[in-house]
Amino acid sequence: MNGKTPRPPRLGRVVAASLVGTTVEWYDYFLYGSAAALVFGKVFFPDSDPLTGTLLSFLTYAIGFVARPIGALVFGHFGDRVGRKKLLVTSLLMMGGATVLIGCVPSYHSIGVAAPVLLTLLRLIQGFALGGEWGGAVLLVSEHGSPRHRGFWASWPQGGAPAGNLLAVGVLALLTGTTSSHAFETWGWRLAFLASGVLVLVGMWVRLSVDESPLFKEALARAEERRSEAGDERPPVVDVVRTHWRDILVAIGARIAENISYYILTAFILAYCVGHLKLREQTALNAVLIGSAVQFCLIPLFGALSDRIGRRPVYLVGAVGTGIWVWAFFALADTKSFPALTLAVVIGLVFHSAMYAPQAAFFSELFATRVRYSGASIGAQLSSVVAGASAPLIATALLGAYHGSGPIALYVTAAAVVTVVAVLLARETRGRDLATVGDDETNGDGSAGTPSPTVVDAKDAAAPVGGRNAPTA
Repeated sequence: MNGKTPRPPRLGRVVAASLVGTTVEWYDYFLYGSAAALVFGKVFFPDSDPLTGTLLSFLTYAIGFVARPIGALVFGHFGDRVGRKKLLVTSLLMMGGATVLIGCVPSYHSIGVAAPVLLTLLRLIQGFALGGEWGGAVLLVSEHGSPRHRGFWASWPQGGAPAGNLLAVGVLALLTGTTSSHAFETWGWRLAFLASGVLVLVGMWVRLSVDESPLFKEALARAEERRSEAGDERPPVVDVVRTHWRDILVAIGARIAENISYYILTAFILAYCVGHLKLREQTALNAVLIGSAVQFCLIPLFGALSDRIGRRPVYLVGAVGTGIWVWAFFALADTKSFPALTLAVVIGLVFHSAMYAPQAAFFSELFATRVRYSGASIGAQLSSVVAGASAPLIATALLGAYHGSGPIALYVTAAAVVTVVAVLLARETRGRDLATVGDDETNGDGSAGTPSPTVVDAKDAAAPVGGRNAPTA
């Protein structure tokens, strides 16, 4: 190893493969959340009152998060042992298959309690698949790119979340706008889930066209040498907990506000507007639709900004802004004005983007190559159980108990405080060479050492990728 990360000439293809794949998987995952807010209570829990039906729908939604850390462990282990690409293909097939089958589950009136049971099992499969998707997708790009513009390029797979949400909400908005309420509840919502089969084929075609990064291949070869010389090697999950426990805790804390705020802004708000404010489904869906479109454009800009000023400053702006804006968010939503609601969602997602965009590079730079898939995935997905899984449930319960948004806003603000503390305790990782993280830099306290100065020659300074320079903020 000469200390520099080799960069293949077609990083654009790797970015496209990661973006398309994450978009498809997030479409499947967010489609469930939106459908849970709008229709699942009526289809699978019809004997409950509307608020309880929504709460039960969000409970099946939350169960998927429980499977995400398990998916992170399994996919992280094999992703660090056999490669990122193979596991990403597997996760895409699992997610797409589960989503299509959800569109085929009969209603409660048809098969009784078996309907929500089947729904829950398929949601568990979705969560398991997504638990392995995120880490592999961002690492595929991070390990191919140069340190100088890693924040920008690694943020593109993050764009799969708003793109998937945009696609999911857009499809549901189209269906609610072109079918009657009865038709949508009976069969219209199923079309959105069945459409996943087509999207998965597109994602597979793109994802199969890329190869593992040279950085990972070298790390895999070194691991093979160590196993042959010293016998069996510790599993990656054991190794990452032993050597990077502090970084795992940082990742968990950093994700708390990001995860909670996102599911309040994009999933709970649908139930809040329709059930509490008595607005039309189309109104709430369109507000989230516009916000997701804006966020997709912002994520690479915040990623580039993190290359310029650092991961931590950008992340902190997002966390602090989220904790403050959530109060204005509900105040604007309570006006029942579509422009005000849209503004509330858009600004909320601006602050979320400031956290989400640098997250891919930030988490990738915390862990050594030999355990990077395991470390990034475990840190991200453990927090999703504590934060994302419970956010709509807690918000719905608070709304039912207090009949107002104040306690929900306080809940989000408290999450923002946790994230601010976690990021302040983290080390700045911008410019860290992924080839040298961990192996020789671990401090012994469970964290990676001080970032190595990035080696940048004249060619790297121009950072040509696919014949073009990477833009910066």
